[in-house]
Amino acid sequence: MDITERFLNYVKFDTQSNEESTTVPSTSKQLIFAKFLKEELEREGFDDVEMDDMGYIYATLKSNTKKEVPTIGFISHYDTSPDCSGANIKPSIVRSYDGSDIELSPGILSSPKKFPELLQHVGEDLIVTDGTTLLGADDKAGIAEIVQAMCWLRDHKEIKHGDIRMGFNPDEEIGMGAHHFDVEKFGCEWAYTIDGGDLGELEFENFNAASAKILIKGVSVHPGYAKGKMINASRLATEFVNMLPGEETPEETENYEGFYHLTGMDTCTESAKLSYIIRDHDREIFEDRKRFIQQCAEKMNEKYGEGTVTAEVKDQYYNMKEKIDPNMHVIDIVLKAMQASDVPPRVKPIRGGTDGAQLSFKGLPCPNIFAGGVNFHGPYEFVSIQVMEKAMQVIVNICKLTADYND
Repeated sequence: MDITERFLNYVKFDTQSNEESTTVPSTSKQLIFAKFLKEELEREGFDDVEMDDMGYIYATLKSNTKKEVPTIGFISHYDTSPDCSGANIKPSIVRSYDGSDIELSPGILSSPKKFPELLQHVGEDLIVTDGTTLLGADDKAGIAEIVQAMCWLRDHKEIKHGDIRMGFNPDEEIGMGAHHFDVEKFGCEWAYTIDGGDLGELEFENFNAASAKILIKGVSVHPGYAKGKMINASRLATEFVNMLPGEETPEETENYEGFYHLTGMDTCTESAKLSYIIRDHDREIFEDRKRFIQQCAEKMNEKYGEGTVTAEVKDQYYNMKEKIDPNMHVIDIVLKAMQASDVPPRVKPIRGGTDGAQLSFKGLPCPNIFAGGVNFHGPYEFVSIQVMEKAMQVIVNICKLTADYND
C-alpha cells in the first residue's frame, strides 16, 4: 500500500471532535476509526499494539540493532476540527497542478488568487476536497506518514534503528488530545508530533492557550412593559464583545501577536453564552489576557448587578519552548534529517497548539514537524502527495540519525 492509498482510506472516516462533549473521546465515531487503525497496525506486524477504552493507540517497531539507542516516538491525532464537517468527504487528486483555479465542484473554486499557497505546489499532485467538507489532512496525513515510514523501515532491515513508538490519539482539535496520553507507557526519551503544515515546517514554540466561557443572565419581560425591568442578555453579549480590543483578533494578528477569538455565541433575551479562546506566546501577557477577561465581567456586574456575568477561564496548554530549550539535540536531529531528505527547514512559531505542547510539560520533549496539509479546518484544505512522501522520508531519517546519536 502506498501513502496515498493509506491516506485516502483514513479520510473515509468521520472523526470530528466536539468541544461541548464531556466524554472521552468526545465523539463515539472517533472510536470507529481508532479500531480500524489498531487492526491495520496489527496486520502490518507491529509489536505492542494496544488501544485503551478512550481510543488512545500505541504500537512499536522493535529495534534491529544491539547498540543502545534512545527510544523515540511519533505521534498524530485522528480527530478532525469541529469548525467544518468531516462527514462524507469526497477527495479527488489534481495531477501535476498547473497553477490555475481548481474547480472542486460546480461553482466552487480553489483559486491561487485567494490561496496563494497553491502556487508553492505547481507540478505536484494535490489531494483536494469537493468544497463541502474539510479534507482531514490535519492530521490523517500525519498518521499515514508515520505508518508508511514504519512499514518502510520494517521492510529495509539494513537501516539500523532503536525501538520506535507510535502514538495516535483523539480530541487534539479541542485541546484535549494529550490529557489522557500515557507518557509512562509510551516510554520514550523524546518524540515528535507529525501535525504541522506545509513542507519543511518545524515548530517548537507555540501559543499559551486558554478557553473562556462567558455566561450572561438576563431578565425577560414583555418588551411593551420592559422599562426598568428587562435585562437583554443578547444586548449585553454584544456589549461584552465590544469591550475586548478589536485589533487583537485572529484576523488582525500574525507571528508572535496574541489574540482573543470569539468562537461561538448563543443568545436570547433571557440568557447568553459566549465562547472564546485566548492565545499568546508570552506567558506574562497571556496571564494579563486572562485577567482582562475577568475584569470585563466584573465591570459588567458593577453595571448590571452581581452575578449577571460569569467568566469561566480554563488553561489548555502552554508554550513548549521552555521545555525544548534544554533538549535542543531533539531539534538538531530533525534539522539534519530534513537536510538528508532535501527539505529546506522552515522554523516558525505555531500560531495555535499541538499535543506536543502538553506532552512536553508532561515530561516528553515533543516538537512538531510538518505533515503537509494546507488551509486546515475548511473546505479548501489540500495536501500534496509529494510533500507527504517528504514527511515520511524525514521520519525515516530521524530514526536513522537517532541510531547514531551519542548522548
